[in-house]
Formats: sequence, C-alpha cells, structure tokens
Amino acid sequence: MARSVQVGNFRKESGNFRILPAGLQDVAPASRLSVERVTGRRLVMHDWGMTVPDKKRERRSVCHGSISLECHAVTSMFERRFHLLPEASGIDGLMAAEAFGDAIALLAQSFIASHVAAPRPSALFASQQRWLLSQAALARHFRAAGAGGPGVSRRAIGHLAVQHSIASRNTAYAFFDEILKYGLVLPAPEESRAGEVVPAPAALLVLGGWYEVHLAALDCIDGGDRGSRFRSAPERLLPLLAPAIGDRLLASPEIRRPGPLYRIFAWIDAGGHLMDRLVAGIDRHASRPGGYLTDVRSISHLADFLALSRAHTSRKFAEAESIGGLGWNGRRGRSRIWISDGFYTEYAMAQARKLIIFQEAFAEIGGRAPKMDDEDCAVFS
Repeated sequence: MARSVQVGNFRKESGNFRILPAGLQDVAPASRLSVERVTGRRLVMHDWGMTVPDKKRERRSVCHGSISLECHAVTSMFERRFHLLPEASGIDGLMAAEAFGDAIALLAQSFIASHVAAPRPSALFASQQRWLLSQAALARHFRAAGAGGPGVSRRAIGHLAVQHSIASRNTAYAFFDEILKYGLVLPAPEESRAGEVVPAPAALLVLGGWYEVHLAALDCIDGGDRGSRFRSAPERLLPLLAPAIGDRLLASPEIRRPGPLYRIFAWIDAGGHLMDRLVAGIDRHASRPGGYLTDVRSISHLADFLALSRAHTSRKFAEAESIGGLGWNGRRGRSRIWISDGFYTEYAMAQARKLIIFQEAFAEIGGRAPKMDDEDCAVFS
C-alpha cells in the first residue's frame, strides 16, 4: 500500500519507502535508488521517523524536514580516514567529529532527493557558477525586502556577477532570462519595482530545504536543534540567514576555489549533483584501498539521470580518472565506479566549509525561533 513520504519539503508517493522516478532504476545497478540505497544505510520506518536500528551504539536524533535520522557516534571508515587531534577546532574539528561521515551522507542524499523531486529549482545549486549567482541574488533580495532598497533585476544580476567575479554580464543576463522563463522568479508585484523579480514559491521551497539540510547536518554532528528551529519559523529566519550566509560564501576564497578534482565537475551543469550522486552511492561497508566503492556503474545512465550530455560527462570522468580521482573496480562500464580518498576529501572539505559558514551565520542571528518537540518530527501523513 502506497504511503505519502516527504523528504525535506518534497513529497513523493512511496510504496516501500523508495523514491522511484522514471529512469532512476538505471542509475543504481543492484537496486533502484532509494533513500536507503543512496545513504548506504538500512532505514526502518517508525511512527516518528527513520532510524538505523542494527547497531547498538550511542545515537543522536536529527530531524531534517520530515526525515528523522539518527546519527551514530561511531568510528567508521570515513571517520578513521579523517581522524585528527581531539583539540582541533574550526574545520579540522568539524571533520574530526565522529558523526561527520553521517553528516556528509545526509547532505549528499538530500541533494539528490531534491533533484528527484524538483529538478529545475534544484539546478540553481547544481553548478558552482549558478550557485554563486543565486547566493548573490538572494542576499540582495532579502536585504531589499527588509530595508526597502533596490531588489533583484536583470541589470542587478549582471552587476553582481561582475562585482563578485562570478561570470560575465552576458552570462549573468542569460541566467536571469532562464530563471524568469522557467518561473523560478516572478515579476515583483509592486508597480514601483518595475523590472525587479522575487523568488517564486517553488524556488523558495527548495531554498528552504537547502538551508534546512545544512543546519540538520550540523545537528547530526553536535546534537543541536538548528534544523527544527529553522523549520519552525522559516519565514522569519530565511531573510536573516540568506544575506549572512551569502556574504560569507561569496567572500570565501576556499569556497570560490575548490580543489582540482572537485573543480573538474563543479563548473558544469549539474556537476554538483553528479558528485553528490557518487558520494551518496558510496558503499560504506566495502573498503577499497585508497578510495571508496560506489553503486554507480554507467556514465551514460548517470548522465541521463542528471540530463547531462553523455559525451561531455565522459570527458569529465576521463579527466578525473587521468589524475587518479576515480576509476572502475573491474571492467570499465561493467563494474562499480570508485572514487579516491582525494576526491572524497575535496567533496567533504567543500561541504565542511559551507557548514562552518552556516554555523557562524546561525550563531550570528541568534537562532531566533522557538524550539520544537520530538513529536514535531513526524514523517508520514
């Protein structure tokens, strides 16, 4: 019997707690991609959420949207490879946390779930250039909404792109035209704001889920309740968080210039989701010297899933393979793809840098939202 399941703010009908869009069965070879497969963990349905019940270890319950995960304080192969000194602080301390690997899995799984449920709005976060343009525009929009200044327009997008060295004006104009064409932004309703746009409800829904999952990942690491506090008052917290986070992301040299393996994919359309899919498909129970096995075998199926050119995706894979970033565990195209320690480290580092920024921004605004009780973490309706 089908049940309605919600991943973040995206609802899918599910018979066996699986997300089954057309063609997705071709991406994961052993079974269709699901919330279970994509995290590499066995999930069990409960009245209040999802757990990982087969290990008797310390647990910290984390509610992300309408998914409730329990992050185990365990030493997995992920944490062993990132084990640092206990007194490490900042990004080193974050990556040394026992639940850091769980937090990375949560992020990758959630980004893919967002793509499945709402591919076009999610594409705003799927490449480095589009993601940075979106951050600049959102910071401007929410500042204007709060202070009554000029909002986001085609001209403003072009100016922001050049100001922050994200793209040329023409590229920014093309980006603006595209998001307007597909209804991700709408003309501002006020006559005094002619030419300006505001985020469409569908885009705000995806945006809220993107912010929430990062806060939930932090909670997974330190047992906090930022995600539930954000979810209890997104209309109050999003306008405060967006400028604080956007400014920090745009000002971070590390965010702007990721590692060489990450950079191979980050600047192509849906390249971020491609990396998310590889990391989400890691088999956490199978160790490979110098890397991690994934459940992905076919570049063609992966490209089709992400609506990418097969030829271009193959070229990018070949580029990453040539510097040892990934490869096949056996015959090319007929065995599982592995990613190297270096590839995973760059991906994890990129996520950790974002999480530090989210942590700082949330602390800055004071997290001014009421706390939620455990029963508010319901999954099914």
